[in-house]
Amino acid sequence: MSRLVTLTTDFGLQDHYVAVMKAVILGKTPTARLVDISHEIPPHDVMAGAWVLRNAYPHFPAKTVHLVVVDPGVGTHRKPIIVELDDQLFVGPDNGVFSLLTARDSFRAWEINDPEIRHAGNSSTFHGRDLFAPAAARLAAGISPTKLGDRIDELVTYRWARPIADPAGIQGWIVHIDRFGNLISNIPEEMIRKTVAGRPLKIYVGNTIMEEISATYASVEEGDPLACIGSSGMLEIAVNKGNAAEMLGVVKGAQISLVTQTGPR
Repeated sequence: MSRLVTLTTDFGLQDHYVAVMKAVILGKTPTARLVDISHEIPPHDVMAGAWVLRNAYPHFPAKTVHLVVVDPGVGTHRKPIIVELDDQLFVGPDNGVFSLLTARDSFRAWEINDPEIRHAGNSSTFHGRDLFAPAAARLAAGISPTKLGDRIDELVTYRWARPIADPAGIQGWIVHIDRFGNLISNIPEEMIRKTVAGRPLKIYVGNTIMEEISATYASVEEGDPLACIGSSGMLEIAVNKGNAAEMLGVVKGAQISLVTQTGPR
């Protein structure tokens, strides 16, 4: 039985690119089952692709093949790779798009060099169609990564700044803004529990100050900002039925601080 294949790209849906990749996969492995994770990754934003993939892949079953094409270096010397992690396979460019996966867990990786894939009339501008989709199709058919390439031990890695915690609180950064304008930070719930839970605090982001972490978006009045733990397990800033990025004028990379307050607990 063919495996599930997911697709994550920055191609959007206006053009033919996504459909053509699907056609290539189905042409080689007609019984493959295709699932779109996202095609709205901001153009060339490798780390946005990494973030979306990091939050999506754990929910897929073992043996799923994840095709990831966010590839501003298409046609350059960056390697086409296959990564095996958590009994799932990932296909895409070695440009850091798998950073948030491989930084946390052990993995195996291969550089794709199968001659039938690498030298089958590949263009220099559409490796999603000519290189990555054929590789994903073969993996979906059950072909081992060892048949498609040679083992490599190191990958290109982008490292996000880690949040900093001390007795005075936590300093982190906004690492992702979703389509609702929610500002997702790199501060995990576990760090909040260990550092500031149960203590009076103030949360600073942009020119806005909040004094608690809410349970839901509806914990505040419509149009008001709030802090909460989002579905990614990270602290996020939102506006009830509004767009926090627009309302607060905050962009990706902005600082967010949780400062504990003196006084009785």
